[in-house]
Amino acid sequence: VQLQASGGGLVQAGGSLRLSCTASGRTFSRYTMGWFRQAPGKEREFVAAISGSGGTRYYADSVKGRFTVSRDNAKNTVYLQMNSLKPEDTVVYYCAAKYSSIWDDRAAQYDYWGQGTQVTVSS
Repeated sequence: VQLQASGGGLVQAGGSLRLSCTASGRTFSRYTMGWFRQAPGKEREFVAAISGSGGTRYYADSVKGRFTVSRDNAKNTVYLQMNSLKPEDTVVYYCAAKYSSIWDDRAAQYDYWGQGTQVTVSS
């Protein structure tokens, strides 16, 4: 599976961005998809995950109520809608795929990773 993330950019605090991650292959719906983020010198941090069917979603406390994860299995794409962005959301965001119905917030449990997309929130 190859993952291609896009949608990052520069936005003012309080603004919104939508990240997209498109996967190759024909078994996309079998993968739990996750979003992580990583600041320089820090460990990769869990942001959100969504089950293969899209019926169950999970969020880190730091983004709950502001970010929404969704997916379109017909398009092999997962999204991360980010609202009310804060300067501390400024990091590189990664999408990841886990061939399991069991979600996980540990980066090491994911099998495939996209290349990352930079989000910068100005104050």
